[in-house]
Amino acid sequence: MRVLVFGQTGQVALELARSVPAGVAAQFLGRDRANLLHPQTCAAAVQNCDLVINAAAWTAVDLAETEQASAQTINAESPRAIAQACAAQNLPMIHISTDYVFDGAGDAPFVPDHPTAPLGAYGRSKLAGETAVRDSGARHVILRTSWVFSAHGSNFLKTMLRLGVARDSLTVVADQIGGPTPAPAIAEAIWQMAKALQASQTGGTYHFSGAPDISWAGFARAIMQAANLPCTITDIPTSAYPTPARRPANSRLECSSLLRDFAITRPDWRSALPAMIQEITQ
Repeated sequence: MRVLVFGQTGQVALELARSVPAGVAAQFLGRDRANLLHPQTCAAAVQNCDLVINAAAWTAVDLAETEQASAQTINAESPRAIAQACAAQNLPMIHISTDYVFDGAGDAPFVPDHPTAPLGAYGRSKLAGETAVRDSGARHVILRTSWVFSAHGSNFLKTMLRLGVARDSLTVVADQIGGPTPAPAIAEAIWQMAKALQASQTGGTYHFSGAPDISWAGFARAIMQAANLPCTITDIPTSAYPTPARRPANSRLECSSLLRDFAITRPDWRSALPAMIQEITQ
C-alpha cells in the first residue's frame, strides 16, 4: 500500500514515520513540498498513492486568535483541497482533528455526533476542516484526539519536565479534564485504520484519547512521579491562568465506536510515560 502523509515534523507525523508497517510505502510531505498555506499545491501533491493521511495542522491555539486567516487556510482550506483531490481519484483519507470542536460543557465524554460549538479560532478552523472533508465526497475517517504528548515538539510533558527540573513547585490548572494521548498510540491507531480502509468501506468520525481521564494538574503530578522529580504541584482554577484562547473545561472523549469498528482500545497514558521520559532526558 502506498500512503501519502501530509506532515513531517509534527508529533504524530514523526511517530507515523517511526512505525510504518511492513508492506506500506509511506511518503511524508513537509512544508518544502506541500505548504498548507497553499491549498492548491497540496491538492496537486495527491498522486501515485492508495491512501492519504493529513497529519499536518496549525496547532498554536493562542496564536490562532490573532492569526485567524492562516489558521483557517491550514486547518480548513488545505484539508478541503486535499479531500477534493482524494475524491476525484477515489482515494480514502484519514484526517486528524481535535476535542476543541466542542464547547467543553458538562462532565460527560463527548460522543462523535455530539453537537459542535468551538470556543475559539483554533476550534472553528478545525471544525471547518472536518466539514470540508465530509463535504468533499472522499471516503474518509476523521479522528478527533486530545492532549497529545510525545518526546518531540512542544507539548505538556516536555514543558513539565523542563520546569520540574528548574523549580521546586508549580501551579497547574485543575478544572480542565481530558485524556492525555501518546502520539505513538495515535500513529499505531492510524496505521490500523489505514489497513481497514483499504479492505472495506468503513469511514466516519471517531474519537481516540488516552485513559484514564485526568486534570492537567493530575497529569503534571504523574509526570513528576514518573520522572522522580520532587517538584510539588498546586491546583489552580482556569481563571487564575488566563490565556488568549478559551480552553474546554471538559475534553473527555467517548471512544467506543473506534473499538467497535476498528478493534482499537484507548491507550493507558501512564504506561507510555517512562519510555517517553527516558527518550527526552537521555
